[in-house]
Amino acid sequence: MSQETKLSDAWMQRSLRSVWHPCTQMQHHEAIPLIPVSHGKGLWLYDHQGRRYLDAISSWWVNLFGHANPRINAALKDQLDRLEHAMLAGFTHEPVVELSEKLSALTQGELGHCFYASDGASAVEIALKMSFHAWRNAGQTHKQEFVCLKGSYHGETLGALGVTDVAIFKDAYGPLLQHSHVVMSPDARQAAPGQTAQDVARLAAQSLEDLICAREGKVAAFIVEPLVQCASGMAMYDPLYLQLAREICDRHQVHLIADEIAVGCGRTGSFFACEQAGIWPDFLCLSKGISGGYLPLSLVMTRSRIFEAFYDTDVRRGFLHSHSYTGNPLACRAALATLQIFDEDEVLLRNRVRASVLAAALAPLKEDDRVTQVRQRGMVWACDVKVDGHAASTFARRFFNVALQHELLVRPIGTTVYLMPPYILDDADTAFLGRQLQSVMQEVLAQ
Repeated sequence: MSQETKLSDAWMQRSLRSVWHPCTQMQHHEAIPLIPVSHGKGLWLYDHQGRRYLDAISSWWVNLFGHANPRINAALKDQLDRLEHAMLAGFTHEPVVELSEKLSALTQGELGHCFYASDGASAVEIALKMSFHAWRNAGQTHKQEFVCLKGSYHGETLGALGVTDVAIFKDAYGPLLQHSHVVMSPDARQAAPGQTAQDVARLAAQSLEDLICAREGKVAAFIVEPLVQCASGMAMYDPLYLQLAREICDRHQVHLIADEIAVGCGRTGSFFACEQAGIWPDFLCLSKGISGGYLPLSLVMTRSRIFEAFYDTDVRRGFLHSHSYTGNPLACRAALATLQIFDEDEVLLRNRVRASVLAAALAPLKEDDRVTQVRQRGMVWACDVKVDGHAASTFARRFFNVALQHELLVRPIGTTVYLMPPYILDDADTAFLGRQLQSVMQEVLAQ
């Protein structure tokens, strides 16, 4: 056994003894070994034996411009010599101010106030609390209810689980949760013969309005992932739904919360997914890709009228929510470097080409009758796979394991295979990804 193999096995065993890994049944790692990562570079992660894995899901959708990106590295090294952290209560600093201004400018000033946290679920919690508290400050104390989509996922803290509709995450904690109302998803896969994605969007919008009318005056906010419901199987839908939802929320005085934690930062083709519908929400949650995949950072952007509802001499009317690392200078500096890459490299424009090349590389999968609902929105590609019974329950793990053997990091959601690669793919990388994914699909389905 080589020294590298011994080192790799040692790290794996130490991790199994001491680290409780997320979203994982730890017993499964008795059969499927952990991959001890040595380092990353560009699209690739490397283990201690020199094997490489193309990070086709951006390490849970966060790594936009590759691992060890030299421009983000340089920004962080510079910031380390200036300021690593300072509390944001009573203090401020250049990176958090500049980041807030740049993000506001990207909304044409519609969302001019940023409140910071560290992770996506915390951002969702902040938006929910802000919505409830803003209505309370306005004297509408009866507005205490929330609405989410069927199959929605917004995080796994207790407040975020309350607006999540994925049973495997939610059911065990049901007694602890304040449950929300669930309305029809606009998922275009529901279209019956002769129906379009817009027809489904209209039906789903009517479901939303019916619910809000039935609970008139009691709903504080409706929360939605714009264009793609990611964790429920990359459910994609027409932008018309967001337009209709904005109109419904306006008619009934309900806040609209856009959870762009996964779909923001250019993932769907525009920097903010809401832009494709021509609307702005009352609250917009960002995390994941905003720091380029480097450091934990999340934030909630909101409108001036929301901010003003808290602006008072009475401290009880203030938004008394805090995180120790709120607006961390290093994380904000990574985010600023990420935004600079978007500008300097014309990323949104180039991603349109990358998305079309990716679609072409994966087009042969459409010929396999076991592969259905091939779909894409910007740099999110997905398909569903026809498997039943026990094969369906083990499909994701088997696919993940076989993909590693083909130098790919791909982690299906149930029987949905998806790709959300970093934005640095070139044509050769995309061709490789397409070939390897097809090989993995054939091998798994032949098992």
